[in-house]
Amino acid sequence: MVAIALTAVWWFSPMRGMGFGLVGNPMSAGVMDADELGRFGPTGRGMMNEMGTMADIDSEYEYLSGMIPHHEEAVAKARILREGTDRAEMREFAQSIIDVQTREIQQIEEWLARWYPDQPARADYQPMMGDYSGMSGDELDVAFLEDMIHHHMAAVMMSQQLLVSGLAEHDEVAGLAGDIRDAQLREIRLMSDWLEDY
Repeated sequence: MVAIALTAVWWFSPMRGMGFGLVGNPMSAGVMDADELGRFGPTGRGMMNEMGTMADIDSEYEYLSGMIPHHEEAVAKARILREGTDRAEMREFAQSIIDVQTREIQQIEEWLARWYPDQPARADYQPMMGDYSGMSGDELDVAFLEDMIHHHMAAVMMSQQLLVSGLAEHDEVAGLAGDIRDAQLREIRLMSDWLEDY
């Protein structure tokens, strides 16, 4: 059922028909097949809608202004994880998200100020991750991993649309999108492995 739901995310999203298949396409940077996708935990209709909305971009500006609040949410939730987890590997992972995505936010803000000075720096954004109040230990780890897998997938879809649709107007943005896509795909696999273990 979960694999079907995640396949539906792909089928009804801008990823379909853009060289971003579920298996085997060199452009996909090794995207997971349906069996792997099925390991990612439950996906509700709200999450599917949010992922589709995130991926539905029409310009480089939309990509950049949408990625800022998306990254800010990931950083905020990673800080909660860092303080509440009992696992060293999860603490290190949280710190990595904080470090990498904070740097990316700063870079994107510089580009927006330079290239789009008359446009808002942050797009309207509906949070994708849950409320972790009162959670710690295993409960927090699992909730974070389930949420962050879907959160990452939205960024992967968004980045791939930018690249395949030729929306990047600057080489720097195309490079960032490729980096986000590839890094977050690797992290999705890592997080799905941890979920199986936890």
